[in-house]
Amino acid sequence: METKDIILELRTKNGLSQEDLAQKVMVTRQAVSRWENGDTVPNTDTLKLLSKVFDVSINTLLGQPRQLICQCCGMPLDDLSTSKEPNGDFNEDYCKWCYTDGKFNYTSKEQLIDFCVEHFANEEWPAEQVRAHMEAVLPTLNHWK
Repeated sequence: METKDIILELRTKNGLSQEDLAQKVMVTRQAVSRWENGDTVPNTDTLKLLSKVFDVSINTLLGQPRQLICQCCGMPLDDLSTSKEPNGDFNEDYCKWCYTDGKFNYTSKEQLIDFCVEHFANEEWPAEQVRAHMEAVLPTLNHWK
């Protein structure tokens, strides 16, 4: 889905007119119309405002051009699992379980691995396999480099 379609869908889903949305993000109604027609794309600052208004990530507004993963644990991210900064901005680098209220919840790779082994191991994915997977993945993530 393209940015123009996403903005239109989110605006109508939230019961906003083009004028209402324009006021919320401090642009003209014509600017909103141009976005929805695909003539232009909001600039970075406006994308941040739209992200807050609609409570979705910038990645979502841009049509999810890249698959985001938590740079602490490796979990795929979507709008429900992506962390937020204390001011409400999305932090598209981490999941809400690894990074909460501006703080990291795990102080070491070992602590995170132990948590994952305890909570994700099952008959189909035994503890040894979970541990081996996490030990292989974590060093490749930005948080642990």
